[in-house]
Amino acid sequence: MVWTAIVVLLAILALGIPVAAGLLVLGVVLDYAYSFLPLRLAIGEITWSTSTNFILFAIPLFILLGEILLRSGIAERMYAAMTQWLSWLPGGLMHSNIGTCTLFAAVSGSSVATAATIGTVAVEQIGKYGYNERLYLGTIAAGGTLGILIPPSIPMIVYGALTDTSIPQLYLAGILPGAVLTLLFMLTVIIACLARPRWGGHKVEASWQARWRSLPDLAPPLLIFIVVIGSIYGGIATPTESAGLGVVAAFGLAAWRRRLSWAMLRDTFEGTMKTTAMIMAILIAAYFVNFIITSIGLSGKVMGYVTGFGLSPIGTIIVIVLFYLVLGMFMESLSMLVATVPIITPLVTALGFNPIWFGVLMMLLIETALITPPVGFNLFVVQGVRSRGQIYDVIVGSAPFVLTLMVMIALLIAFPQIALWLPARLS
Repeated sequence: MVWTAIVVLLAILALGIPVAAGLLVLGVVLDYAYSFLPLRLAIGEITWSTSTNFILFAIPLFILLGEILLRSGIAERMYAAMTQWLSWLPGGLMHSNIGTCTLFAAVSGSSVATAATIGTVAVEQIGKYGYNERLYLGTIAAGGTLGILIPPSIPMIVYGALTDTSIPQLYLAGILPGAVLTLLFMLTVIIACLARPRWGGHKVEASWQARWRSLPDLAPPLLIFIVVIGSIYGGIATPTESAGLGVVAAFGLAAWRRRLSWAMLRDTFEGTMKTTAMIMAILIAAYFVNFIITSIGLSGKVMGYVTGFGLSPIGTIIVIVLFYLVLGMFMESLSMLVATVPIITPLVTALGFNPIWFGVLMMLLIETALITPPVGFNLFVVQGVRSRGQIYDVIVGSAPFVLTLMVMIALLIAFPQIALWLPARLS
């Protein structure tokens, strides 16, 4: 049963079938092969219940929030302000790339939106200041991955919905690891530029007067973050309602910047609908596969198969991490999440690990997949923004940050309190 599921899934990936359709095919094959009841007839009920899930309604709202910020020019002003504050470090604007990605991640919830938005603003600075192009592109691709670790995070909502884990707790658990990973990314740049000073380009001059003047441009993402996260933990709103409040705040800021127009609204809603349709199709298929897997007892089979190796709990986690690192080379990150979490999470919790901690670990593994060739999506996003040269340059520039992510994964396994301390203190 286990090997049938694996073979079918790999065949679907090899054929290039769209992920949502591929997952439905997997569910139907497992149903015909191992169920004495026609479980496939439940697809209508599963589609309806998934589409009307109140928690999942936060997904299109956060997508809309990111689209507003993307098309209102707020990100461009935010990048200029971050340049004033971080350009003195070895590596100059490369730290601005990571810092701006961190702020944008705290309001967009999407790695792709983060990398695309900051990349559009930052790429033109490479030649102007003489940076090492590969490392510079790597900071954009890696910085973009922070969009799924720092709350609000769309993949965290998906993980919480699939595993029935508290989304507010997941959000709290992602804050400290997100801050630590940001610092590790910046440390990676500093080490590289100290070892190869010419990679750091020409120094960007910034006065204290200019820095103080730029502070208002850093306020919008902080304001939206406070509205979204503060409303959740202040007991004012649920995660879904907080997303709505964030959208209202984003529209208010866009109006204040005088960037609202019919063309801007059309592009914003069109982008939101396209992305939402893709994600919801994948989620409906994932819920269907999850239903089939549970009904035919595949989760128990996987658990028995893994425990049969006689590994310790930590040994099992290491095997799971290696599995995801390899899988992330060939599978799109959201698809990897929805296709495997329903099978893996019961095993992890049965071993005594906290599902909130594992959720953060999953976000780090997905981040790694986003910048791991040949299918790392952020690599293609940055190359698309760059619109010249070879994607090989982006891959090479991202390689040091893949190693940094592995260090972060090791730290999280060795010290689970990095993720669990804040939820424990504020719960």
